[in-house]
Amino acid sequence: MDYIHLKEMQFFGYHGVLPEENVLGQRFRANVSLAVDMKRAGETDELDQTVSYVGVYDICKEVIEGKPFKLIEAVAEKVASSILTQYEGQIFGCRVEIIKPDPPIPGHYKEVAVEITRGQFV
Repeated sequence: MDYIHLKEMQFFGYHGVLPEENVLGQRFRANVSLAVDMKRAGETDELDQTVSYVGVYDICKEVIEGKPFKLIEAVAEKVASSILTQYEGQIFGCRVEIIKPDPPIPGHYKEVAVEITRGQFV
């Protein structure tokens, strides 16, 4: 199995349970890993033999900067399902991590995050 990783993508969105999160918005980061077969792409050096990093980034941007969700679990699910639908037959599995660096939680911590895996990911 081969993997494509898009790391530390940064976006601004309006996801959250609290009303101020939906009004003020906040920063989000995302990491996406895709289980793919890159053998043909490596042999041919042709873009149409692999998954477009730009296309995956655009899906993440559209979801995270788009319609607000209450839960980052729902954001992660929408990102994963959108990628798997767009690249059906090209991706065996998708791992998505959504990071909320500044949630409105009192205390000291670096960030909160969720990670989901959909499909086959060895």
